[in-house]
Amino acid sequence: MTSQYKKFVKLIAKWPLDATKGERDLGKVIRDKVKAAFESTERVNLDSELCNRQYASLNRLADNHYKNKYKRSHTSTATGLSTEECNLMLSSEVLTYLKEENKVTHTILRRTHTTELIEYKDHTPVLLEEAIKHLDPKDNEYYIDMTFGAGGHSRKILESSDCKLITLDRDPTAFAKARKLAVEYPNRVTPLLGRFSELPNLLKEKGIKQMSIAGMLFDFGCSSMQLDNGERGFSISKNGYLDMRMDAGRDPNQITAREVLATANEQELYKIFKIYGEEKKAAKIAQTIIQARYMIKNIETTEELVDVVNSCCPDEIRLDKLQRPQSNATKIFQALRIFVNNELNEINYGMVLAKYYLKIHGRLVTISFHSLEDTIIKRHIAGNIVNDVANPVPLKYLSPTLVQDQETIDYFLDTPWRAINKHVEVPTPEEVERNPRSRSARLRAALKIK
Repeated sequence: MTSQYKKFVKLIAKWPLDATKGERDLGKVIRDKVKAAFESTERVNLDSELCNRQYASLNRLADNHYKNKYKRSHTSTATGLSTEECNLMLSSEVLTYLKEENKVTHTILRRTHTTELIEYKDHTPVLLEEAIKHLDPKDNEYYIDMTFGAGGHSRKILESSDCKLITLDRDPTAFAKARKLAVEYPNRVTPLLGRFSELPNLLKEKGIKQMSIAGMLFDFGCSSMQLDNGERGFSISKNGYLDMRMDAGRDPNQITAREVLATANEQELYKIFKIYGEEKKAAKIAQTIIQARYMIKNIETTEELVDVVNSCCPDEIRLDKLQRPQSNATKIFQALRIFVNNELNEINYGMVLAKYYLKIHGRLVTISFHSLEDTIIKRHIAGNIVNDVANPVPLKYLSPTLVQDQETIDYFLDTPWRAINKHVEVPTPEEVERNPRSRSARLRAALKIK
């Protein structure tokens, strides 16, 4: 334990106190933590491995590990941690300058987002033939494409039969495409702008009642229109402001990914990355983001976030399902996108709406792209739900012997759905080769039977 304590003492020597910062001085925080750890009467229970990890993290900061990733024109205790640089104080004038510089950057990014006309590459619909086969459109019936996107599935539905189609999407860009499709197919398409949770009010305005829809199609996840536009902040490969709002600012009160990274604490970030991204290094990445935010600046662009995540996985090479190199930040981007857009709750709500709006023998078709989405769908179809919410645990009861009578068992296994495809369907190798973004797709179809 003595050698560890000496290591921390040497580290602290590289980090002079700055009394002008008060409680914001990281040097003081570190000293307090070291003192509390090593002066405790329970030092024998001190976690040596944890101490080593904390030491390595703090040492990277003390040696200004992030200097080359975040260039700044001003030195201070937050950016240059040598003895000479520690004597420089970050004056209020410099702080004001940095805040104004951030405002200018945000203004430029927003202007670019709102004024430039961007040509989108059309989204290639995934599992198109399989989805239409299970949906089985009939003449003079109503169908809802719950995730219009670029309209690939909607167009195929309209070509398959002389039916009526309602399109829904929360993205204004997709809504504009839906309105063009409505002009192309007069009196057959009703475009709606909104989230799943807004659908009941939208349908009420159009006079559409429950138990009147013959089929509903869900194609979850991001569309290529969102991924191919760097300014939307969804893309790992294109630098842009960390926005990630699928509504594209339609709700001014909706938080952006950048605001999440700037305001959430370490434990909150860990939960977001671990639960929504299933990221194995969630704790380390959350800690590094907080350190970078505290010592350097808020993470505001996709490129900065990728750099921070890569710094936590310096020697790691990840592969996707096609065994191609995959960015270390893929799961972090997924987690932030799901959190910002409240996607899992919206998916659950969409499944509830399908139960109420589909008529008897109405068809439900869903295409999901990761296990979190697929689990919600699977449990709704199987009837494994509690108060209209997908059961968060695999089984309703850990001990089936607690329930004896058949009537009670039947009640808890009751479901309005009957699965059409016995097993989940995935794209063929030929489709994956044509459209690599389809590699994770999973299709489920069900018939409403009551």
